[in-house]
Amino acid sequence: MRKFVLFYNPVSGSAAFKGKLDMMVEAFQRRGALLIPYRTKAGGNDGLIAFVRELQPDGLIAAGGDGTVHEAANLIMKGKLDLPLGIIGSGTSNDFATYLGINEDLEKYFDTIVEGRTRRCDLGLVGEEYFINVASAGMMTSIAHEVAPSLKNALGKNAYYLKGLGELARFHSWNLKVLADGQAHEVEAYLFVIINSSTVGSMKHVAEGVEVDDGLLDFLAIRKVGVPQLMAIGKDLIAGRPVSEMDAVLHLQAESFTVSTEEALESDLDGEVGPMLPLTVRAIKRAIEVYC
Repeated sequence: MRKFVLFYNPVSGSAAFKGKLDMMVEAFQRRGALLIPYRTKAGGNDGLIAFVRELQPDGLIAAGGDGTVHEAANLIMKGKLDLPLGIIGSGTSNDFATYLGINEDLEKYFDTIVEGRTRRCDLGLVGEEYFINVASAGMMTSIAHEVAPSLKNALGKNAYYLKGLGELARFHSWNLKVLADGQAHEVEAYLFVIINSSTVGSMKHVAEGVEVDDGLLDFLAIRKVGVPQLMAIGKDLIAGRPVSEMDAVLHLQAESFTVSTEEALESDLDGEVGPMLPLTVRAIKRAIEVYC
């Protein structure tokens, strides 16, 4: 019998996933497979590595938001677990799953997992921490870290947009120095993202030419511009139109980036607090297997 460990976050997405747990157990049993739950806990889940090694499952399924998927990917890599990763979106944002087109039909996705259909995907690496979708810093990153969990659970991604609108009047820019595969660039920008997929912040197709298995990452910085240009960028992003070729956006593609600034600036990795700049990021080509 095929068996899978379900690494689930009980509080993501207004704690709605707990109501799906029995449905998933039944769905896997119906397919002749066993689903073994592992409940995440605050303060770290390194115990999952020993749990998985003991059980020897066919795959690991992460159920939660982007932060849960981020943690699962790091546990797989750091524990050297040779396992495919499944993603069941149940959090505020599920950008990587959205990009891959999974979770649109859960019954079909359960078939994909049990039948073992996978795709190898790149990861980003910052120091010893991996990210599956995005590393970022700047205004929206600061806003995301300031949004109260209660507001995020109540309003979902709209909590970020509402907080962002309130901060427009005091938008701050940073003078960034960027090395892209050793080539130097400078830009005064409100924010930057280094992305693995083209879905970021629940906004689809933010850039052209982005692939999750090409061994490259994409850097996008929104330059310091006036409010009308910022609003135009926001309008295109919300409409699902790429902004990577706009004059107000610096777009670079490379295997590695180093980003620095003279001011203190905190980064974000897949929605989780990351290290302070300077930030050195490199792509790890086809590092992880994902059910899709």
